[in-house]
Amino acid sequence: MAAMAQDAAGIPHVVIIGAGFGGLETAKALAKVPVRVTLVDRWNHHLFQPLLYQVATAGLSPAEIAIPIRSVLREATNARVVMATVTDIDTSSRTIHLDDGASLTYDYLVVAAGARASYFGHDEWQEFAIPLKSVEDAVKIRRTVLLAFERADRIEDPALRRRELTFVVIGGGPTGVELAGSLLELTQRVLAADYRRVSPDEPRVILIEGADRVLNHMSEESSAATLASLQKMGVDVRLGKLAKNIDAQGVHLDDELIEADTIVWAAGVSASPIAKALGAELDRGGRVKVNQDCTVPSCPEVFAIGDIAAFPAEGGGILPGVSPVAMQQGRYVAKSIAERAAGETPPPFVYYDKGTMATIGRSQAVAETSGLKLKGFTAWLAWLFVHLWYLVGFKNRVFVLLQWIFSYVFYRRGARLITHVDAPVEVELRSRRLREVATEKGKDVAA
Repeated sequence: MAAMAQDAAGIPHVVIIGAGFGGLETAKALAKVPVRVTLVDRWNHHLFQPLLYQVATAGLSPAEIAIPIRSVLREATNARVVMATVTDIDTSSRTIHLDDGASLTYDYLVVAAGARASYFGHDEWQEFAIPLKSVEDAVKIRRTVLLAFERADRIEDPALRRRELTFVVIGGGPTGVELAGSLLELTQRVLAADYRRVSPDEPRVILIEGADRVLNHMSEESSAATLASLQKMGVDVRLGKLAKNIDAQGVHLDDELIEADTIVWAAGVSASPIAKALGAELDRGGRVKVNQDCTVPSCPEVFAIGDIAAFPAEGGGILPGVSPVAMQQGRYVAKSIAERAAGETPPPFVYYDKGTMATIGRSQAVAETSGLKLKGFTAWLAWLFVHLWYLVGFKNRVFVLLQWIFSYVFYRRGARLITHVDAPVEVELRSRRLREVATEKGKDVAA
């Protein structure tokens, strides 16, 4: 029989993997429950991912959308935070193993490890197409965009300038749409004013989507409104197009090569690899197929929530990987653990869909909730309110609101810092010229 993790006083030990929306909500909801909580995450901060694209486009700084986990759980005296990466889970002995060699035993385990970018079997594309799942990714995108302008400001060749000032976003879901709109505003309205040798009509933002419409999870009306807004802004939207290859040249479509050095991947995600360690059945996206009470089959003491879980939705399919699902599941699991500890049987989890929304750009958004469909400025105001409301930390809410007001009034973005540059711009330009020459020579030889 598996060793239990209860302490001398018989208090159950709850281990939570991941401090995203689901994991953090679980820990907060367990603050008044007679259990010991250990929250394990590879980072020391909770990240508000819905605003990550604004860090990537210089609208916000990382510290404005992230908050230390220990700060959030300061009042939860029964909670402990461990900064580590979980490498394995042994459900038979109820033990998780960490990357530093340590291990933790549990009575209840909540797996909320989230998701990562999926390149649909082409992991080699990650070298050229940056995902947007972490602060590091966002800062890398921002740095790449700003360096492209630094190089373009010193290039005379029109073809090379066009390549430097072409920005490609792959994926027409909420992340891709929001990123494309924000990139267009950053490159054409903000940076073009800073770099006097770059005219506002030179930067190009191209959004590639394999389906026949953007925001495929929303109604056709909202999708059409979003497409119209993007095109009016100047975003080049390519629908029904799939990337066949992504390499140093750019993005290869069926009938075209889009030459670009700045490519962002927003086309798909897969569950954290730690899901495999549970030994349960997984879906095509690597998510754990869970029971109606969020438990893992054959492991009633193990819960999987958020992006790592495939929870059946009403009418078929699974619940979407969005923050409201994870947060509601987190609160449900905390209540379930409390009820089980008291000898009660919790009811099945029921998700209350509060709607979905996406921002397109300045004063433009779409929102759907309870049969109500909003677009334009009204939807944009609703989007602002909802995101400020759910942003963790009062200071972050104030700072983000002030930044948004500043950006809206003055068309400026203050987080335009270039950090961690591997080589000076001049060296990078020289190496690019050498690569161009080598490529041209290669073409001549092949011909």
